[in-house]
Amino acid sequence: MRLSCKTSWACLAMAILLTPLAVRAQNPDMVAPEASEARAKQILNQLIQGLGGPAYVGMTERQCDGRRAAIGHNGALAGYVQFKDSWEFPDKNRTDYIAHGRNTLLGYMIGVQELDLSHGGLVITLFSGEHGWTMDRGGVSDMPEDTVAEFQEAVQRNSDNLLRLGLKDPDLGFRWGGRDTVDLREVDWVEISDREQRVFRLAVDRSTHLLVRSVVRVKDENTGQQREDVTIFTNYRPNGGVQVPMQVTRERDGRRVAQVFYDSCQINPPLAADYFTREALVQRFKETGGKKGK
Repeated sequence: MRLSCKTSWACLAMAILLTPLAVRAQNPDMVAPEASEARAKQILNQLIQGLGGPAYVGMTERQCDGRRAAIGHNGALAGYVQFKDSWEFPDKNRTDYIAHGRNTLLGYMIGVQELDLSHGGLVITLFSGEHGWTMDRGGVSDMPEDTVAEFQEAVQRNSDNLLRLGLKDPDLGFRWGGRDTVDLREVDWVEISDREQRVFRLAVDRSTHLLVRSVVRVKDENTGQQREDVTIFTNYRPNGGVQVPMQVTRERDGRRVAQVFYDSCQINPPLAADYFTREALVQRFKETGGKKGK
């Protein structure tokens, strides 16, 4: 059936008139606050389901082996360090590093400059809530207070903690941040603000519903300036029903500060009951003396 000339012109005119409306519909600033919040929550629900749904929400522990890039003060790559990273969510973390030779960058990487790294060996960092310890060839020591404080802030910025536990906070604000292309992916941005004036911006893949980027803006207490921490997630693989990013890159104010490559991960692994305690580090030191390979 062929349209008449008048009908064709009428359709074209209607399309021209509706185009600005379609453009405005994709502009987050033109969406009513209630609709924006509803859309943001819908995207977050899709994200949680994409990451594994009940298996993701029910994840209490995670352990991954891999390599961490040693990045110098100038941002240049200076090699890799083998590590095993273990979490008991939300705020217990233990990382076992294998340092080869005199690794002068490892202390800088993990925020502890006083480590005994003269001959390499096994170095462990352990955080448990408000406490932290290190183990090296010199034994087990208390973590510096500023390093523990930085870890506690990182716990608040952790996207897994936010998605699995933090979204229940009634004081959170939600906003749809619009569509975009990030790392060659079509994404929706979701913005979340908390009572501490942190602003989270999550880039969610529109096709896979997986997290592409997490951007957190906080006020630096030392400088009083706004700081932007970016985490980039790539190479997702299923592990125990949970989609785990096997490559994670972190940037601060546009400068790369950390990059990890996981070789394998376990969800809810059978860890010892005292694995995240100081006593476990003391026992590990008795067994190894801080030397690798034992």
